Amino acid sequence: MNYISFCKNFFGATNIPIFLLKNGHVEYSAMKEMLPVTSQAAWRIYPTDHNPGFCGYSPDLEYGRVQIENTDYDLIVGPAFSVPVTSQLVRQFMRELTIPLDERERLTEFLCAIPRTSHLQLCRYLAFLHLCLNHKEIDFPDFTSIDTGYSANSDPYPSSDIIEYMENDNSHNSYHFELEMYQYIRNGNMEQLKSFLHSNKMTLKEGKMAHTPMRHSKNIFIGLATKIGMLGAIPGGMDIEKTYQLIDFYVQKCEYLQSIEDINKLQYIMIMDFCQRVNEAHIPEGVTSEIYQCMDYIRSHTNESISINDIARQIHRSSSYTMKHFKEELGMPISAYITKCRLEDAKRLLAYSNKSLAEISSYLCFSSQAYFQNVFKKQYGITPLQYRKKGYASNTSLKRIT
Repeated sequence: MNYISFCKNFFGATNIPIFLLKNGHVEYSAMKEMLPVTSQAAWRIYPTDHNPGFCGYSPDLEYGRVQIENTDYDLIVGPAFSVPVTSQLVRQFMRELTIPLDERERLTEFLCAIPRTSHLQLCRYLAFLHLCLNHKEIDFPDFTSIDTGYSANSDPYPSSDIIEYMENDNSHNSYHFELEMYQYIRNGNMEQLKSFLHSNKMTLKEGKMAHTPMRHSKNIFIGLATKIGMLGAIPGGMDIEKTYQLIDFYVQKCEYLQSIEDINKLQYIMIMDFCQRVNEAHIPEGVTSEIYQCMDYIRSHTNESISINDIARQIHRSSSYTMKHFKEELGMPISAYITKCRLEDAKRLLAYSNKSLAEISSYLCFSSQAYFQNVFKKQYGITPLQYRKKGYASNTSLKRIT
């Protein structure tokens, strides 16, 4: 069968985007026919435990996946969504796929052209594709009851970072370890928490919490997620409602996983995610709430062209007032802080994505790749490529808690 022709006909008939992957690489993209964007990196998040299966970035954006059995091909269907296309939805989609800002208008048109699709409708599409390509029917009630998982890479931590907690008997010894960990989260101290998790060599032991290892690991995860929220995030200043939402997010993701190794990976990502969010919720000493609003706006818009007027509008002040007080409180001009935030995002993209220097430079609104490289080396003392190699080496030599 000509799978590319099949995908083109499916897209033509439904207007639902579809992607054909061979060994993880995009062979055909309905989206790319409309937009000159690269979206291959997104498909690494798809689980392989169910065929067909689901995955998504959020409750609003969902994807389906069909493996073509006995071949190297996969079909990705989506994004599917049943909510109106809002600027927030477009922005979220752009950030997840690192789509450059100048594609926003065309991306909005593309998303608006996609018919609203409920989860049940997506299930029917996947069942149809599975029947056509694999000649198999599915148990539809069981299939529609599968929990859809949401990507945990909305925050850029590598899936290769693993913290394994070995529960070998019914004794407990994790109390002091957890107290220290919650303290780091409460303080929003990312570097100390990461160092603590990577270097600690104690053996964590939890009592038996289920009759199977998988259920036991999930129960441990759920308890830890709740305690991190209650004892770390909320006392650290994170919004209560956002904390509960994030707990729900990770619990749902955990329930969808089908291996203990994946649960351990997600556990590490969750711990660091909460700590980062607490860190971002902290107002630094000597910084007023107005200037902190400006800082928060800049951190959230590193992939957009930001003007002084844009920032000043966030606090309903004049540009001169905003520039003056920003420099007084932070000791640096707004332009320097914007560059600093963009370089921090560049570090994460270099370490945890396959984006080229040109793509990263364009995405983060640097005037040119050469300028991006010069600014990066001046700030960190090494070139972006040297940082990427260094980051990769550190990510592949993590210690485990055993």
